[in-house]
Amino acid sequence: MLTRRDSLRLLGLSSLAVSPLLAACGDRGAGAAPAGDSMQGLRLVSAQVSRSAGDAAAIPDVVTAMGGFTADLWSHLGTPGDNLALSPYSIAVALAMTANGAAGRTQAQMLDVLHVGSLASYNAGIDALTQQVLALAGPVTQADGTPDEIALATANQLFGDAETQWGRAFLTVLAKEYGAGMRTVDFRTAAEAARQLVNQWTASQTHDRIPTILPPGSVDSTTRLVLVNALYLKAPWGDPFDKSLTAPRAFTRADGSRVQAPMMQGDPAGAGFVSGSHYTAARLPYAGGKLAMTLVLPDTGYETEALAALLGDGLTAAGQPGVHVELPRFTFRTPSGLKQPLIELGMPLAFGDLADFSPMSPTTPLLIDDVLHQAFVAVDESGTEAAAATAVVMRETSGSVGGHTLVCDRPFLFVVHDTAHGTPLFVGRVADPTS
Repeated sequence: MLTRRDSLRLLGLSSLAVSPLLAACGDRGAGAAPAGDSMQGLRLVSAQVSRSAGDAAAIPDVVTAMGGFTADLWSHLGTPGDNLALSPYSIAVALAMTANGAAGRTQAQMLDVLHVGSLASYNAGIDALTQQVLALAGPVTQADGTPDEIALATANQLFGDAETQWGRAFLTVLAKEYGAGMRTVDFRTAAEAARQLVNQWTASQTHDRIPTILPPGSVDSTTRLVLVNALYLKAPWGDPFDKSLTAPRAFTRADGSRVQAPMMQGDPAGAGFVSGSHYTAARLPYAGGKLAMTLVLPDTGYETEALAALLGDGLTAAGQPGVHVELPRFTFRTPSGLKQPLIELGMPLAFGDLADFSPMSPTTPLLIDDVLHQAFVAVDESGTEAAAATAVVMRETSGSVGGHTLVCDRPFLFVVHDTAHGTPLFVGRVADPTS
């Protein structure tokens, strides 16, 4: 089980689809592709504002909101018999950036699902939180004095269609609070090439752990923007497990069947035992002591409740020193489709024709087409490597903003008439359109 800190470290990649740009700029801001990569030929367009330092006082509310959202989402993903990993940070950042381009009831539903009271405060808190988390990267020392290093990097990038008009306030807040600029691509006539560019950027930012965040067919000629947030972690344990003690042992699956897994074991220095409502846990620090992974054993049948309790206060509770840990080595990647879970959690408007993303683009009606998430996690005797990606793909709608819908999916009548007088030139019934 991943700790809240681990979730913040997990790579997050968020994509969202929209339209054109504000002002071209030649410097590399936060979110720009690294020197020498395939992004150099793309024009960079961005709001001309400096990155804010954020508001550190808002961080506790952001973390609390993120925990509540994660607990809500968890029960909608996978089954107890399946591996599952996700990055709450990635998903929350992706949806928060999207919410900055929403208005009215569409935004209200999104903020409610995210447990956000004030979006402005949340933006500032996410900004400060991100910068504080990134400051944890760099040289560290293991428990035995061995020098090591934590790799931790994040980037935000927008890939926008060059012909769409974008809201200035929307681009400004993303540049100021999320460090995100926009690079122009051609979704209208070269959607596949644009998809490959997004995937190349993602792979570069995640050390190839998330090589394809946008699968074939995920964008098309109606796509207008893909907004990407990437976060990558590679962290050594403070007290690595002794590889010579790792041995195959039985691991019982949810259905009662057993498999043999390579089980690590040890008494890691600095580890602590934690217990709470419906769970017992061990907190294992990474080198430097400022990052950790909490391993959780929920009571049978109470996984969701245990996670909610852990996210509530378990990750910051004082642990009891001294704990023996037996942990299987594991490496897996799990994709999660988030569209239906988010609708079920209470934000259906964002996915329908009545979605209001007018602050994002004042001239192009947009809706969220899909939300895709993928996470990679590898844990062994040395430490943890993790990456995740969230793609919020937005597309252009037909432009209809009315409150009525007519779906002719049963027998219907038709009348052919002139508009001046309403003369019924033809009248008919369609009872079986295939007959």
